[in-house]
Amino acid sequence: MNIRALAFSAVLLVPSILPAQKTWNFVVSGDSRNCGDIVMPAIAEGVKNDNGQFYWHLGDLRAIFAVDEDIAKRATGVPPASLAEYQKMAWKDAIDNQLRPFLGTQVYLGIGNHETIPPKTRAEFVETFLRWLASPALQKNRQADTPGDSSVTTWYHWRQQGIEFINLDNASETEFEPAQIQWFEKVLADVKSSPDVKAVVVGMHAALPNSLAAGHSMNNWKTGDVTGVRIYNDLLELQKQSKKNVYILASHSHFYMKGIFDTDYWKSNGGVLSGWIVGTAGAHRYKLPEDAHKAAEAKTNVYGYLLATAHDDGTVDFKFKELKESSIPKDVVDRFGKPLVHECFVGNSDQPH
Repeated sequence: MNIRALAFSAVLLVPSILPAQKTWNFVVSGDSRNCGDIVMPAIAEGVKNDNGQFYWHLGDLRAIFAVDEDIAKRATGVPPASLAEYQKMAWKDAIDNQLRPFLGTQVYLGIGNHETIPPKTRAEFVETFLRWLASPALQKNRQADTPGDSSVTTWYHWRQQGIEFINLDNASETEFEPAQIQWFEKVLADVKSSPDVKAVVVGMHAALPNSLAAGHSMNNWKTGDVTGVRIYNDLLELQKQSKKNVYILASHSHFYMKGIFDTDYWKSNGGVLSGWIVGTAGAHRYKLPEDAHKAAEAKTNVYGYLLATAHDDGTVDFKFKELKESSIPKDVVDRFGKPLVHECFVGNSDQPH
């Protein structure tokens, strides 16, 4: 072999030196009623261990219609004497036991239908959780969206490292209302024209219509059915026209599912968008729906969160991280008692272990 051939062979043996693609993580889950005071601190530890830049909760912090098990049966303290007394303290309990463990981590809060069960209202939700809903970054975006009006709403958006994050409010049967739709479509128009945005991640409580979990979704009310389809089509059009990746996240159903829009309806009506349900932060766990076998992944009787890894090109990888009974921090076990922690894992389900 001549010298030139040897040199060429040596080049082939040297690995290509390409710049490593930068990645960063964030974490999502929802539905932390019932046993959420026990599960959420473990999620907070998971966020820190997985280097999550923020945690996004998709709604339903407390049951409201009845006393949560983690309040009624905890080993320390005195349970509320009545439902009315519980309803007065429920959200403070969520702040103390579910959100405080995230100290040092950015938290974004969505609103769920249990946040609108009387006597609770959106106005009280905004007032109680103002610290999380009115961060400087969110307020700056509100002022840019509607100059002269920086009212704090339960729907908002933020941009982070090339991804547009949009939190929607479908927590009651009045949604999506015209004002929210108009705002949403304005945000998408800006995203479409912005070369800095490579992907859109949309989060909400109830899944958009015609998913594999349609039986417990926006299909359940007329306004939701109509406006939910409109929102889906807006996102579908954005992805087709701009080639930006679109990801849709929901909770409401208390299980984990990947590929929720891979349905006959969406295959025949425009196309399938990437979607997940992750209602796994402590709520009473549901049976999987009839069409769960069509999903890419589906699990119930689990607690956990979606770990999202974002890439420079706008691709986001989502992986479900399951939490075990052993994942619960010791101080939480001491406060609530081993029997209740165990009950939350073997029970708290349509199909107890």
